[in-house]
Amino acid sequence: MSIFETLNKINVNGHTEQKNGLTYLSWAWAWAEIKKAFPDAVYTIYENADGWNYHTDGKTCWVKTGVTIEGLEHIEYLPVMDFKNKSIPFESVTSTDVNKAIQRSLTKACARHGLGLYIYAGEDLPEEEKEKNEEAAKKITKKDATILEGLLKAKDVNLPKLLEMYKVTALTELTNAQYAAILEKLNG
Repeated sequence: MSIFETLNKINVNGHTEQKNGLTYLSWAWAWAEIKKAFPDAVYTIYENADGWNYHTDGKTCWVKTGVTIEGLEHIEYLPVMDFKNKSIPFESVTSTDVNKAIQRSLTKACARHGLGLYIYAGEDLPEEEKEKNEEAAKKITKKDATILEGLLKAKDVNLPKLLEMYKVTALTELTNAQYAAILEKLNG
């Protein structure tokens, strides 16, 4: 089995956290799994010409890390970001910000080898596509719920059964995507 196949088959779901709608994998757990599977693996934190563990253009900062397994290195660049995932201006960056970016960057370099790669699926979608996905995941409005309730009554649909099917307790808990699917079924 290849390095990628070995690491990609590991289920990381029990070791992730949700923050601001994003999924994060613990860097310590990721590195432990890499070392269990490949004890000779090493990581590198690349320094700039001045020996700093981050790089800057004078406006923002980023880190560069690499993970090498059996001679194959995957390198990851990651901006130094705040809790909203926005680049921190150079003059506001702290050593804690850089350290967090290094750990996230190392985790992403591990993912390039296969460990938890699926967490990052969709991360590189165009902004328009991300917005569509975010909109589809939002809950419907009370107005939409009222309209849907009227349509369901008119079509003699069993409301409790529908709610159970979507694993919600009220129509207002439905997402826009679920709402659209129900409307399509009602009209189809």
